[in-house]
Formats: sequence, C-alpha cells, structure tokens
Amino acid sequence: MLEHVPVLLKEAIEYLNIKPDGIYVDATLGGGGHSEAILNKLTTGRLLAFDQDEYALSHAKERLASYHNVTFINANFVHLKAKLLEIGINTVDGILYDLGVSSFQFDLPERGFSYNYDSSLDMRMDQNSPLSAYDIINTYDVDQIAQILYRYGEEANGRLIARAIVKARAVTPISTTFELVDVIKKCLPNKVLSKKGHPAKQTFQALRIAVNDELHVLESSLYQAIDLIAIKGRIVVITFHSLEDRICKNIFKEKSTIDIPKGLPIISTEKPLLSLVNRHVIIPSETEIMTNNRAHSAKMRVCEKNPI
Repeated sequence: MLEHVPVLLKEAIEYLNIKPDGIYVDATLGGGGHSEAILNKLTTGRLLAFDQDEYALSHAKERLASYHNVTFINANFVHLKAKLLEIGINTVDGILYDLGVSSFQFDLPERGFSYNYDSSLDMRMDQNSPLSAYDIINTYDVDQIAQILYRYGEEANGRLIARAIVKARAVTPISTTFELVDVIKKCLPNKVLSKKGHPAKQTFQALRIAVNDELHVLESSLYQAIDLIAIKGRIVVITFHSLEDRICKNIFKEKSTIDIPKGLPIISTEKPLLSLVNRHVIIPSETEIMTNNRAHSAKMRVCEKNPI
C-alpha cells in the first residue's frame, strides 16, 4: 500500500479530547492513520470506522488488525446515523472527519483522480456508484458541465472548458484523464496556462466533488453528527478547500448561536446546542506543510455539545 500521511494528526487527537472508555467515530477511515491514533488512546472504549471505498477499508483493516475494539463500516458517512443505529449506537463521544481524497486514491492511477497519471476517467470513491467522471464529461450538456466547474471548482473559465469538452467529444469520447487535460490545455489562453499551478486542477476537483456529491453528503452528515454527539462530546472536521470549510463553518455557527433580533430588550437564558472550541480555524504548522505537501490547504474546526 502507498504511504498515507494523516494531516493535522496531533491536533485532531488533542481536540477530540478522547476518554479511554468512550465511543468514537472516524467518519473517513482512509489510510487508517487517524483511527490508529484514536485507538491508541482507548482502553475499554470503541471506535467505529467508516469508509465507502472497499480498497481503503481492506488495507486499513490490515493496518489495524491488532486492535480488537474497532468496528469497520463499509458505507458513505451520509449514512452515519442509520449505520450506527443498526449496531445499537445512538450516542458517541467524538466524531472525526478528514475530508477530501486519501493519498493512495490520488496515487493509484487507475482511480482517475489525478491529472498527473493517464487513466480512465473514474473519480468514484465508491466503486459501486453508477456515476463516474466519464459519464459527466461525455453526457452532460454545456450548461451542466459549466455549472459544475464554476460551482465546485470555482473555475473562472468553466464555460470555455465546457464548450471545448462538448466539441471534442463530438469527434470521439473523452475516455482518459490525459485526454481531458489535453482538451483543457488546448482551449485555455496562454495567460492562463502561464499561471502557477496545473491548468486542470480546478476542473478535476469539480468533477470529483460532483461525482461523489461531496458537499450535500457533508452537510447531511454534519447535522447527523450533531444529533449523535454526547454532551461534552466533540466533532472535529478537517477540510481541504473553501467549499467544504464554508459548509462546516456555517453549520457550526448556526448551532452555536442563539438568534435574537437586534434592538429587542431581551436577555436570553437559552443556551446554544454547540460551543465553538476554536474561535479561529486551525491550520498545519510550517513544519508539517514542509514534510507533507498535502497539508498546505488543510483547515480544522472543532465544536463541543453543550449541556442541556
């Protein structure tokens, strides 16, 4: 298995405030790095580890084979509450989300996540999912593709790229990552191509988010996590782009604020459901960024459930 280096590992474990006898959820098992660190803090406690990717799950099981207090759940974390209720759990002491794509998913060419390898256009985290990047690129119309690129990739040239994709596929289907990269490079002006960074980065990000419905899934799962978390329990979320971080920030703010109209002479005795543990977003240290390039865009937010 290719090396997977967990981001913000020390900070995530510290802010989870783990009780040795508690019940914890790793909603994004991935390479198992965060899960292993949680398990090392537990004695009679238990870890529930989610991953929709069967490849990730099988390799994480090997890594964590010596631990007997972990339950592996092959499911997307959008099913968080339902899957926990199936095994009789309706309250947990902490939940960790490490969002985005695992290192080995990027590094396995056949998964089609990376513009650095020539592979089939896939990008499915769940290999059983019916929708792939190939389907979007070769069947969606110009407006649909442009909207995906703008909304999920914040790609300023989204419509230009969308038109180029539709034109190219009319001749022959766009089947591989490098074929898509070639279409993107050929349609963009030199002033864009000369900028720092890969010209296909935002397009690939947008397609991955659309294929896996990542933003809707995250929003739904966070609300479920808030219902599941015990009093004084914590939710820790590590994000890797502004769209994920915005969802997390807004939901945590909504649930940690009592909305009183301005100007009304009311002193509220009501307490918000959550408290923000970190008022300012937590980012990796310069040292971590230097040793793990994938940490450079990471942000972490933490909330705690208040007593009723």
